[in-house]
Amino acid sequence: MKKVLLFLADGFEEIEAVTVVDVLRRAGVICDTCSIKDEYVKGCHNIEVKADKNIMDDDLRTYDAVVLPGGMLGAENLRYSTRVIETVKEFYANGKLVAAICAAPMILEEAGILKGVKVTSYPGLRDKLGNSIYKEESVVEDLNIITSRGPATALEFSFSILSRLYGEEKVEQLKDEMLYNI
Repeated sequence: MKKVLLFLADGFEEIEAVTVVDVLRRAGVICDTCSIKDEYVKGCHNIEVKADKNIMDDDLRTYDAVVLPGGMLGAENLRYSTRVIETVKEFYANGKLVAAICAAPMILEEAGILKGVKVTSYPGLRDKLGNSIYKEESVVEDLNIITSRGPATALEFSFSILSRLYGEEKVEQLKDEMLYNI
């Protein structure tokens, strides 16, 4: 069974984080939230979430993918966490999936993994993505990186992650169950 680690920091965009967790868990994927500080993490709209794990836990390397939700403050908090940056670098180097939405692709730039990579992000962050190849698309996949634009693209982003983990057939099955295709 595939395992996904989703980092949380104060100021995260709730819809981007919770949508990924919900979609992946519906599909039977283990998706653990991981706080970089306290057990409870407050989103940018004052919704508090209890994290499943803490960044100091020893088993972070056992996951198949890492997901970084946006929200400017949340993404900045993740960006300045040495452990988050080390985890992103390690996952990328080992061919594991790295996914970031909204403001979070700037974390990938901080990790130094975007040179020549096709990406997207929240439109106002385009200039913070270094030598990447920016695309104005809802979701962009390149190598083992998935990026997405923002709250309205959270479902599509989640389905892209699921597709990379289990294939398009699993995605279509879940879309039908969720009435997405109506």
